[in-house]
Amino acid sequence: MKSKLVFALSAASVLFAAAVVANPARDAIVAGFAAEAGVSTFSADAGRTMFLGQFTGGKEATPSCTTCHTNNPTAAGRTRVGKPILPMAVSANPERFTDPEKVAKWFRRNCTSVLGRECTAEEKGNFLAFMISQ
Repeated sequence: MKSKLVFALSAASVLFAAAVVANPARDAIVAGFAAEAGVSTFSADAGRTMFLGQFTGGKEATPSCTTCHTNNPTAAGRTRVGKPILPMAVSANPERFTDPEKVAKWFRRNCTSVLGRECTAEEKGNFLAFMISQ
């Protein structure tokens, strides 16, 4: 009986997680990056590496995504001036990465700040794959 309950709860958790993650607008953004990059899938592991990585090409005050977003994508972050930033992970913020204009704006601004250049379509897709998986 106990194992059936655990299985039922696990199945319900998977269905809930899938419902939270699924979003046609986000899927269209990811598909656009895939078409631009010429790939069919993205790597959440590469996105994780990028999110947690330290870079020297951008602004000295923002050497990583975690400077403002913390190393936990499900947690809220803070800008350098203290303004709160909602969590990056889709599980903690289901509306994240659903507005194409906001996605373009924030990738442009943050990639330039952290990397010193715009992110490639593949980097953006990998980053989103990681955030969707969280």
